[in-house]
Amino acid sequence: MTTHPDPGTRLAGALLLISFVAMVAGAALVAPSGLTLNPADPVAALTAVRDQVGLHLAELALDVVGWLALTTAGLVVAGGRAGLRGHLAVPAGGLLAAAGLAGLLHDAGNLAVTRLAADPAHGSAEVALLTAKWGVNLAGLLWVAATVATTAALPGPRWLRWAGAAVAGSGLAAVVLPWTTGTAGVSPGLEQLGYALHLPVMLWYAVLGVRCLRGR
Repeated sequence: MTTHPDPGTRLAGALLLISFVAMVAGAALVAPSGLTLNPADPVAALTAVRDQVGLHLAELALDVVGWLALTTAGLVVAGGRAGLRGHLAVPAGGLLAAAGLAGLLHDAGNLAVTRLAADPAHGSAEVALLTAKWGVNLAGLLWVAATVATTAALPGPRWLRWAGAAVAGSGLAAVVLPWTTGTAGVSPGLEQLGYALHLPVMLWYAVLGVRCLRGR
């Protein structure tokens, strides 16, 4: 990061931290509540949302804030305003913004599930659930790619670049995890494992956000 941060660098840092806080808060709500929505069992998923609709909407609102902040941070980075090296800032920021947009697609699927929980006759719960699940999987894949690109573009200390490479591997494992279940869908336990595997990516970007704010 630059020694004397301009407003764009500080903005990128603030957005990365907002994204981290919002997403962690949302995951903390959904993980222990039984709101793991399995496309292989749409009836159970709709019942869970119907029984805890307030909690589901609160988690969804936090998630939207998180993905919007990540998308905007990516656009700031791609604009060359976050201290990354030269032309490498464009793919790093573009992939991060794309990850945010894929996350918003995931949230759109979850919002459709909320509507269907109230009135199942308005569409296919399975389609909405699949959109949500594979939307977040795509977001995770793009986020891993953004991490690799950002690591290559960082002018900062070597330890931060090595950490970026390590967390990208953890994030990739989280992306691959749903593919190991075939058509059975992801169980609550596996979904929580996926959250845990992707958490290092989120923490790495939070550290990056702090460094942007401090001008490092």
